[in-house]
Amino acid sequence: MKPLILGVAVLFVGFWMVQAPDSLAEFTKEGASWTWDTTSMVFESLIGFLDNLFA
Repeated sequence: MKPLILGVAVLFVGFWMVQAPDSLAEFTKEGASWTWDTTSMVFESLIGFLDNLFA
């Protein structure tokens, strides 16, 4: 079942890449930006928490 789902996902991304490459690029760019922002926020919060805990 997992190989089937993986195959369908690969076909979908390949189809998307051929049909609308600009849309796929924008989606990837926004996803990477969101991931970076979320990671930064988590680590900033963790650092602030540890500073308050050990201050």
